[in-house]
Amino acid sequence: MKLTFLGATGTVTGSKYLLEDGGKRFLIDCGLFQGLKELRLRNWEKLPIDPASLDAVILTHAHIDHSGYLPLICRNGFKGPVYCSSGTADLCNILLPDSAYLQEEDAERANRYGYSKHSPALPLYTQEDAKAALQQIKPVSFGDEHRLSDMLSFRLTHAGHILGAACVTINDGMTSLTFSGDLGRLHDPVMIAPAQIQETDFLLLESTYGDRLHDKADPLDQLEEIIIRTAARGGTVVVPAFAVGRAQSLMYYIYMLKSTGRIPDIPVYLDSPMAISATRLLQKHHAEHRLSKDLCGAVCSSVFYTQTVDQSKEIYGKNNGLPSIIISASGMATGGRVLHHLKHFIGDPRNTVLLAGFQAAGTRGAKLAAGEKDIKIHGDSHPVRAEICKLDTMSAHADYEEILEWLRHFRQAPRKTFLTHGEPEAALSLKAKIEEKLGWTVVIPEYGQKEEL
Repeated sequence: MKLTFLGATGTVTGSKYLLEDGGKRFLIDCGLFQGLKELRLRNWEKLPIDPASLDAVILTHAHIDHSGYLPLICRNGFKGPVYCSSGTADLCNILLPDSAYLQEEDAERANRYGYSKHSPALPLYTQEDAKAALQQIKPVSFGDEHRLSDMLSFRLTHAGHILGAACVTINDGMTSLTFSGDLGRLHDPVMIAPAQIQETDFLLLESTYGDRLHDKADPLDQLEEIIIRTAARGGTVVVPAFAVGRAQSLMYYIYMLKSTGRIPDIPVYLDSPMAISATRLLQKHHAEHRLSKDLCGAVCSSVFYTQTVDQSKEIYGKNNGLPSIIISASGMATGGRVLHHLKHFIGDPRNTVLLAGFQAAGTRGAKLAAGEKDIKIHGDSHPVRAEICKLDTMSAHADYEEILEWLRHFRQAPRKTFLTHGEPEAALSLKAKIEEKLGWTVVIPEYGQKEEL
């Protein structure tokens, strides 16, 4: 087997790994690059391989940095199956058309206001491209062996993180290769923990939080303080939230605070069609989270859903200057409806912008977290007068302690462990910790690096 790293090297986005064996070619994950412009420009570069030469794609999960390049390779000639879990397939049906819509919307806005050097500005791919790619998705079960070729088979194990998230182990009968995807938290109150894996010859391991420990504080206590403080000012809490995973966790925590009387009974709006659809999937995939059927139903019915643009605009009138909470995508404030809420609320010191997740370098969320006093949205600069809070207790990624605990379940060390999906400092830090604590051989690959397995 030969492995080529085509993404998620030196960054937390753009996950793509090419596996070649016996004349067959497979892509594990097919993500978009996000964040810094120099990374996003890679999405427009020609893929180093011909998509038509691929025999299959396997997705670890549905987040756009792992699945969002799929419409492009399908449009450019890939005709094979896309294997993933049922939950990932359901989420891709939501996320991929939405990704295409946002790109079409960005291109249309750039053309309308003339802030692109391209004339006309074009989307990377269209909603039609996304819908066509969805036809190639083939859901498979967790735990069973699935045939890839005469020589290769693969198996999915639960990774926690979000609905459908999987670790992928590929085996040719002699050598095994495991892709961790994104590992979830070991003690998350909503999502199940990652399944233990006891052996593999080669491991590709994410390192998003390889240099950090998550705050041990209770997110319920932190949210309570932020919401009460903002409500006392008569303000609104605006939460840029990842539509899949983070939005649902926030709903759970806010429901628990309300149901125990710890915060005022102020309205909560879930203003993201994608987040609304993902929330409904919680009630379909009960085996992948910890909530009972009754609690899941209560959490899902505890917020106001705003599906349409008009309903989104009506929030301001309904709110009428009273305290409220708005959960809206995108989680790093790079696009979506949350930008309109930021424009409306960020200039008022009564309000709070709550950053409830990882903010990649170069994103609007990262700039807010760094304390920038002016933020550009849709080409215009907006003064930041709202309180900016960062909640580091709600990450859907394991921190380095949790990663090490997961690794300790291996009966023996992999021959080689590759650290991907992390900023350089995080990957270097995790490499040192694994080498020191476990004595494993650890490599941090570069973009385009090839490895014979």
